[in-house]
Amino acid sequence: MELGVLIAIVVVLAIFLPSIVKIVAEYQRLVVFRLGRCIGEVGPGLVILIPVVDRPVWVDLRESFLEIPQQTCITKDNAPISIDFLIYWKVTEPVKTVVQVNNFAGASQGIATTTLRSIIGDIILDDVLAKREEINLRLRAKMDEVTERWGVKVTSVEIREITPPKEIQESMNKQMSAERTRRALVTEAEGKKSASITVAEGEKQSAILKAEGDRQSQILKAEGYSNALEKIFGAAGKIDSKTMLIQYFEALKQLGSSPSTKFVIPMEFTSLIEPILGKAKEALK
Repeated sequence: MELGVLIAIVVVLAIFLPSIVKIVAEYQRLVVFRLGRCIGEVGPGLVILIPVVDRPVWVDLRESFLEIPQQTCITKDNAPISIDFLIYWKVTEPVKTVVQVNNFAGASQGIATTTLRSIIGDIILDDVLAKREEINLRLRAKMDEVTERWGVKVTSVEIREITPPKEIQESMNKQMSAERTRRALVTEAEGKKSASITVAEGEKQSAILKAEGDRQSQILKAEGYSNALEKIFGAAGKIDSKTMLIQYFEALKQLGSSPSTKFVIPMEFTSLIEPILGKAKEALK
C-alpha cells in the first residue's frame, strides 16, 4: 500500500514538476498570468509557479532582426522602385510585449511597409538613391514611435537594396559612363597642362642658367683681357731705348724683304726713324 502511494506521488511530481519549477536564463523573462490576470514579469533564475493556476509566457530580451521583403514604392517624381530592408529590435518591457500586441513580427512588418511608402513618397528618385542613410534614420524614428507602446525598441533599420526600373538603370548607366569619360578627359587635360607647365618652367630655368653661364664667361674673358693688358703695360714700362732700336731694325728688315715697290709710311713713322738716325750719326763720328 505504501509503495503504491509512493509511486503515485512520484508520478504526480513527474507530471507537475516541470510546470512548477522554471529556470529562467539571464536573457529571458517570464510574464506570469495567474487565473488570467497578469501579475508581472519574473526572472532570471529559479522561478516557482503554482500549477494549473499560473500560466507563464516566455520573452527573449536579446536583439533580433526582422527581414522585410522587397516593397514597391512610388517616389515623389512618380518613379517606381523596389526596396528591401532589415529591422533590428529588442524587447525593453516584456509585459507590454505580451499584453499589448498579439503578433509583433506581423505588426512590425505592416507598419514598416506603410511607413516606407510614406517616406519614399516625399522624396525624388535621385535623393532616394543618394540619401539611403537619411531614409534609414527617418524610418527607424517613425517605427520607434509606434513600437514604443508595445515595449519594443527599434535599434536600427538598414536598407539592403534599392532597385529602380530597368529604363532608369539604363539611363543611370549612360550617365555614369558619360561622367567617367568626362573625368578621364579632365584628367588628361590636367596632365597635359601640368606637363606643359613643367616643360616651360624647365626651358625658363635652362635659359636663365645659360644666360648666367654666358655672363660668367664674359666676365672671365674680360678679366683675362684685363690681366693680359696689365702684363703688357708692365713689360712695356721696362723696355729701354736699345730694345726699341732693335725692334725698329726688325720692322725695317721686314719692310725691305717685302716684294712691294711702293710703301705707304704714315707721318708718325718719322718719329720712329729719328732715334735710328741719331744712333747712325753717333756711329759715323
